[in-house]
Amino acid sequence: MKDLSQLKSYIAQVYERHRSNNDGVVATYIPELGKANPNHFGISLVTATGEEFSVGDSQQEFTIQSICKPLAFLMALEQHGREETLRHVGIEPSGEAFNSIQLDALNRPFNPMVNAGAISVANLIKGSSPEAGVANFVKRLSQAAHRELRVDQAVCNSESETGHRNRAIAHLLRNFDIIDGAVDHTLHQYFSQCSVLVNSRDLAMIGATLANIGANPVTHDEVFDMHFVKDALSVMLTCGMYDFAGEWAYRVGLPAKSGVAGGIMAVVNRQLSIAVYSPRLDARGNSVRGIQVCKDLAEEYGLHAFDFMNFGSNFIRAL
Repeated sequence: MKDLSQLKSYIAQVYERHRSNNDGVVATYIPELGKANPNHFGISLVTATGEEFSVGDSQQEFTIQSICKPLAFLMALEQHGREETLRHVGIEPSGEAFNSIQLDALNRPFNPMVNAGAISVANLIKGSSPEAGVANFVKRLSQAAHRELRVDQAVCNSESETGHRNRAIAHLLRNFDIIDGAVDHTLHQYFSQCSVLVNSRDLAMIGATLANIGANPVTHDEVFDMHFVKDALSVMLTCGMYDFAGEWAYRVGLPAKSGVAGGIMAVVNRQLSIAVYSPRLDARGNSVRGIQVCKDLAEEYGLHAFDFMNFGSNFIRAL
């Protein structure tokens, strides 16, 4: 039987295996993201009991980007419940790119993981003022990360200045009364959510909070309502990796969310979270090294939800 020390050793091996992989390119469509060092690479794990370990550039900060989406969806469910939230956003995979300007047959965004769905969700949690809504979102993520987080204002401004496609999506949603008339307020909430600064350790701690049914594994504070965590994890599994979601579910089999700054957060329910930061992206907008790391760990330790090695809620047994 392998123990956690062997897992740490294996993660170090995986890091060395993939650190020389220079496939992919840094995102440049948001100008500030193009300033990232393409060689940065960090891996972090946090267990549902609060054990942490990292390798590489795990302290390097980057913006959370689309990894904010399942967390915002969770907050919308908490505030509005399932029925009302699902009037504004669906839960079906779209098969389209993350920034597709398409709606489903009910004129809703397909799911909360594409930009249209995330903008709809941002409208639901935007708060009474632009400042209040953003502050509440950052506070919740800080509780999950067990560290004070903040918005990178330069990235937020860059997103706002170049986010014409997202503005088009927002006005389409307004046309169908999916969002209210405060379109600029909603977009400010969305751009700010995407611009929260994290590192791979933060992402792993946030993911471990989801793995621990909404309670931070270190502080034991209930950060997210346990009744809605499964909703977020379900949509992460089916829709979280852009138009790579089907192959991800087939090959890795874990709820996960990627972001175009180079982060990936994957969750092993009741066990742990894996987070990777590497800003070289593939054509779909996913971290090249991040995908390889998660594939290796899932295969080595049987983490796929339907793998015969996965014994359920006890990760040590699965090792």
